[in-house]
Amino acid sequence: MTTSHQALARIVDTCQPRSLVVCGDIANDVGQHWHQHHESSSVITLDAYAPNSAFPLPETQDLALITHTLEALDHSDGEILLGQLRNYGTHQIAVVVGPEQGWNFKDFIGLGFRRQAELDDNGTERTLYTYNIDNYNHKRAWNNPKNWANPEMWGKAWW
Repeated sequence: MTTSHQALARIVDTCQPRSLVVCGDIANDVGQHWHQHHESSSVITLDAYAPNSAFPLPETQDLALITHTLEALDHSDGEILLGQLRNYGTHQIAVVVGPEQGWNFKDFIGLGFRRQAELDDNGTERTLYTYNIDNYNHKRAWNNPKNWANPEMWGKAWW
């Protein structure tokens, strides 16, 4: 079974980010390793105990990695962190969380995340959730002028 470190390293390698936000021990290790081998990249490190104090970020980042953070925050602060990263901070987010942290599948789905993998960190089960703005809201076949009652009004009137 894959570990958190391996899964995040694979995501970083696939994403090839120019800019990273990291929060938590494993996320920081993966981010620093990437930065050492890609010196043109930048890394912003958030304090795992007060990550929301870093917002707003100076610019939109390519990828955020979050590990061992949500367990240190109350649920509402964790939602604020994920919401700020999702809405203002990054294009993609990867979060590793264990079941003991009080976060469940519905919490992440409600924030637009997808469950990617079940991980095993030395006998501790964790789940990897990801968010990608590029594929979050898929194109719908009905959302075009052909399928509207008044196609001649497509894009002309907003209410």
